[in-house]
Amino acid sequence: MSGPEIIPFDWQRIWLGDAPPLFLLEIVFRTAVIFLWLLFLLRLTGKRGLAQLSALELVIVIALGSAAGDPLFYPEVPLLHAMLALALVVGFQRVLSRLVVRSETVESFMEGQPVELVRDGVFSMVALTGVNLSREDLFEKLRAQSVMQLGEVRRAYFEQDGTLTVFSHDKDSPPGLPVVPPWDLEPPFVLDPDVPQQGWAACLDCGRVVQVGGLLDACVCGGKDGWTAAVVDPLVGPAGV
Repeated sequence: MSGPEIIPFDWQRIWLGDAPPLFLLEIVFRTAVIFLWLLFLLRLTGKRGLAQLSALELVIVIALGSAAGDPLFYPEVPLLHAMLALALVVGFQRVLSRLVVRSETVESFMEGQPVELVRDGVFSMVALTGVNLSREDLFEKLRAQSVMQLGEVRRAYFEQDGTLTVFSHDKDSPPGLPVVPPWDLEPPFVLDPDVPQQGWAACLDCGRVVQVGGLLDACVCGGKDGWTAAVVDPLVGPAGV
């Protein structure tokens, strides 16, 4: 059994479908009701709307958007059904938020844990892989916090909301792996392992800095990218290599 024949460029169908023109006024009413109801419910969830969302908050936003969208223009969706669904989503969020506050196990499961990415100028590729970040992603986040080379960084933590918290030396930072300029614009100069070197060198795979006086050995991290000159200020020059 075939469905109704579709007439191309049927402006009545394109603009109004099967609904009468007066249904446009009902859509205005539905939109106003759902908007005001959703605004009221969001006021109950807290004031983190401008911050980056945790996994729990992202799920809540998706659920609210799904529950709020259909009743705006589908005549077969009663407003009370949608309002109840929205209220249940917000109620579920409030219950989970209280559980997160009271239980570290629930908090760890719902929102994850901070991850240490950099310690004393050395970054961990294992940690980066665990949080789905590349080396270049880390360097971009460090540059956003005015870090020019890894020696400036005492600790860097990838937080639960996806931000990077950096603790830097107050002054007199040791030399480190440069992150300025971006490597996509100006790749770091790779030191020739067959040529004796003097000064400080930084591993391109982990940021570890060593003082050299001869041929370079492989880094303890086992990386294959080699070494570059460690710097105190990348905009000035290397620290003695």
